[in-house]
Amino acid sequence: MAKLLAMILAGGEGRRLDPLTRERAKPAVPFGGRYRIIDFVLSNFANSGILRMKVLVQYKSESLNTHVQRGWRLTALLNQYVELVPAQMRVGPKWFEGSADAIYQNLNIITDEEPEYTFVFGADHVYRMDVRKMLDYHEDRKAELTVAAIPIPKEEASEFGIIEVDADGRMIGFVEKPKEDPKTIPGDPTRCLASMGNYLFTTDSLVQEIVRDAGDPTSAHDFGKSIVVSMYQRKRVYVYDFAKNVVPGQSERERGYWRDVGSLDAYFQANMDLVAVDPIFSLYNDQWPIYTVQYNYPPAKFVFSNEREHRVGRATDSLVSEGCIISGGQVHHSILSPKVRVNSYATVEDSILFENVNIGRHCRIRRAIVDKHVDIPSGTTVGYDLEKDRRHFHVTESGIVIIPKGMRIEAGR
Repeated sequence: MAKLLAMILAGGEGRRLDPLTRERAKPAVPFGGRYRIIDFVLSNFANSGILRMKVLVQYKSESLNTHVQRGWRLTALLNQYVELVPAQMRVGPKWFEGSADAIYQNLNIITDEEPEYTFVFGADHVYRMDVRKMLDYHEDRKAELTVAAIPIPKEEASEFGIIEVDADGRMIGFVEKPKEDPKTIPGDPTRCLASMGNYLFTTDSLVQEIVRDAGDPTSAHDFGKSIVVSMYQRKRVYVYDFAKNVVPGQSERERGYWRDVGSLDAYFQANMDLVAVDPIFSLYNDQWPIYTVQYNYPPAKFVFSNEREHRVGRATDSLVSEGCIISGGQVHHSILSPKVRVNSYATVEDSILFENVNIGRHCRIRRAIVDKHVDIPSGTTVGYDLEKDRRHFHVTESGIVIIPKGMRIEAGR
């Protein structure tokens, strides 16, 4: 069996997710109530049986470090690990200058482990993937680099690296975020093939390309802009169609589901995907579970059933995590992280509440993301008057109100 290593790039700032990333790295942002975004890529490798993972961190990593250290302990007895690698400045007093530079500054890890194949994956997307199938594809074609890709609408091409392939799946063109006239999929002028930012290298080729790139002062030191663009013209670079990846227990609807949650609106919508009656992405696949930290919180609790006075603890079309108390309030089409309390006569709809949020009596909360440790005073209204909300909170283009972590909200604002 080939020796495998996964290098997980988790050092991004996530500026487009501000204010959710003011105090945490993007991969540490909560998702789906009780998970962090990084749990999805780590779970994909764990479920695929690839149990040697290095997580490269950099910006505001304390929350991410704590989550990985507490929740991702594998057995050293079998040489299995998920290990954090902070920015060490091994090649001089500088931070990572790009995704390729992050690998270059940590080449010692790869040379020490001596894997035959090295995965280089991002940590900020939501999806299920059997990574072994990508490895089979890579080996079958004797590739030096395989790039995972997914079809996207042509109108979204400017946000991704767009790939051109021949009939055998070999890469013959790559443009990072084309501004106009992107190459479309042969036979389908409405869609393009977009890089997912997930790469599989034959390790010798990875080391050669990373060292070559590090010696180029004009390089952006980025996998998409630098490594892939140069490498496909000289070496065997193939494209793995993620839409054909089959995961045990997955429905046909979910196959090919992949979401870039890099903006607040995309993040909100990906969360809302989870609470549909028949969700396109299901958290309930016990053949390919999403792993995370397990805390010893009590079960969720729903109290009061006074229909006459409209004091009923109720949640519909929602995800309610452990430790929550719905105390005479109403929750609809929302996601509640652990230890949220919704008090009597309050209503919460189309919203995401992070851990330890308290919703006071008679509050009305709609289309909002409320970060951790926020106490919303009784009678507060959020999401019904966006002009008023903009004077106090961040509001996205689509009208999602974001309340930052620990924000103090004045009563009767």
